[in-house]
Amino acid sequence: MSLTIQQAELDKKGGFKRQSNKFDTPFGDGPNELPVEAGRYRILWSPVCPWAHRSIIVRKLLGLEDVISVGTADPIRPDIPRTDWSFTLDKDNIDPVLQIRYISEVYLNADPNYDGRPTVPAVVDITTKKVVYNDYFKLTNYLETAWIKFHKENAPNLYPEELRQDIDELNNIIFHSVNNGVYKAGFAQSQEAYEKAYDEVFKLLDELETRLENRRFLFGDYITDSDVRLYVTLARFDAAYYNGFRVNRNRLIEFPHLWAYARDLYQTPGFGDTTDFLSIKKHYHLSTIKGNTYKILPKGPDLQIWNLPHGREVLSKNPTQKFII
Repeated sequence: MSLTIQQAELDKKGGFKRQSNKFDTPFGDGPNELPVEAGRYRILWSPVCPWAHRSIIVRKLLGLEDVISVGTADPIRPDIPRTDWSFTLDKDNIDPVLQIRYISEVYLNADPNYDGRPTVPAVVDITTKKVVYNDYFKLTNYLETAWIKFHKENAPNLYPEELRQDIDELNNIIFHSVNNGVYKAGFAQSQEAYEKAYDEVFKLLDELETRLENRRFLFGDYITDSDVRLYVTLARFDAAYYNGFRVNRNRLIEFPHLWAYARDLYQTPGFGDTTDFLSIKKHYHLSTIKGNTYKILPKGPDLQIWNLPHGREVLSKNPTQKFII
């Protein structure tokens, strides 16, 4: 099995080391910050990418759809001699706002010498057609804080100030062991690196299964930024990671609490309606993982099970409310 990564992202033991994000100027009102302006930016994403997906979930939960536009790349990577994302879903294969064919164009507009993988999400300044921000790790936090003046009325408080330190700590753990952990397992080029990542993934999933036994969401009654980050991996677990990345000790549906929790989120506006399972399967099985000679797309899983009752309302003190208002 071969996967699309660069040699620079492998350590001496065959382990995967994800590239750093180059464009990380913060959003804000300061002289050295990206101005927070409605209509100025466009998020480039693909529904297959968990990092990009969580920014789209938060954008919708906070009501920023008319404030920050979105361009959607094809789940299948283009057949060109570099790693890229293309806009073949749009008319004439061109993003209608930025007039570009490939995401790499906005990276090269910002830095003609950029030699990393052009990643999503990429926040592009529409006035310059340059990527100005691609640090997926902090993007949702900026949407939750710096962009608060554009939040819809009664928008959920996904990053409450009194919980920020705890949320940041849990986010860091979730990222290293689960979000990126499945990639460290899938992209490993040694048995040692693969098994180490595999063990980390399931160690944390077991801990989260216990944590969610008696609380509806990761921090109690209401959805926070941490739930968004965990959800995007859980949504892809059985459809892509379990078999494609060999994290095959358990499927998500075999974790009673995690599976019910994932369905609870999926059935919440902003989560399931931004989750594109067909694109996810196309990307991982037809594009990312090489060796599928006959381009056979897995038919399952049956997505109707995501709409089965989850029964987790009983864990909330206020079962009719899913957000911090």
